[in-house]
Amino acid sequence: MKKNFMLTMAAALFALTLNAQTAKKKVYDETINPLEQIDKAVLKAKSEGKFVICQVGGNWCPWCLLFADFITNDTTISKVINDNFEYIHVNYKPRKSNDVVKQQQDAALMKRLNNCGRFGYPVFVVLDEEGKVIHIQDSGLLEEGKGYNKDKVLQFFKNWTPKAVK
Repeated sequence: MKKNFMLTMAAALFALTLNAQTAKKKVYDETINPLEQIDKAVLKAKSEGKFVICQVGGNWCPWCLLFADFITNDTTISKVINDNFEYIHVNYKPRKSNDVVKQQQDAALMKRLNNCGRFGYPVFVVLDEEGKVIHIQDSGLLEEGKGYNKDKVLQFFKNWTPKAVK
């Protein structure tokens, strides 16, 4: 009995250690109003001749954090993003909140982003310099195995730069 307990504890400790080592940095600020975040990003992008990319999801979403880590660690992709976009992580929880104000805010967010949640999370919404939705990208089309395909991701970003669109 004591041996089984020790084996169980060792397995649990191993699992916790492994999870801590593979955990990704949380990139979504859950305390800000996402609509205000988008408005600020559009103003900044317009002043710099860029578009906005909203990565909609949350810290609850492992694929969202994986994508954020993926683009940060790839210098080619991060350069394309930095040169052409104001990139923001827009926090959204698809499960209904009991908070009426939060429900209204979530509904307004989905309306503003053309109901982008229909594609799952993360989902990428490209806004032009005026804040108009010009493309919604299903992240599933960028996946490969247990991660993302660099060529597909790079092609997505290059296809939606201001220069490519105009």
